[in-house]
Amino acid sequence: MLIDNNLLNMVTAQARESARLRMNYNLHHSLDAKAQRLLNALEPGTVLPIHRHRHTAETYVLLRGRIDVMFYNDCREEVCRYALDPLQGNYGVHIPAGQWHTLEVKESAVILEVKDGPYAPLAPEDML
Repeated sequence: MLIDNNLLNMVTAQARESARLRMNYNLHHSLDAKAQRLLNALEPGTVLPIHRHRHTAETYVLLRGRIDVMFYNDCREEVCRYALDPLQGNYGVHIPAGQWHTLEVKESAVILEVKDGPYAPLAPEDML
């Protein structure tokens, strides 16, 4: 499979039509896969709650657009902010297991997201 502008444009169009203003395009074949690899198209205004993945690290590589990724402590205080913009040489971020985080979309974006599987929905105790 080629990851090109046609694929990114297709997933971006789906994100724009989605009520959540984001859309995943899975590169893994099942939710039970040991590696969860996906494109995640994100539009300004999408809301991603502050959350954590206790059992896996997560990596974002920004393919296009601009996003800020924020880390938080247990008191909901922002402790770090990464401004990702491939045009400025800031391509991605690695999020350690257990780290509270969210993101803000500054400009229509697509990230390559990678984390260990299998897929597990967020539990209430993993959202701030």
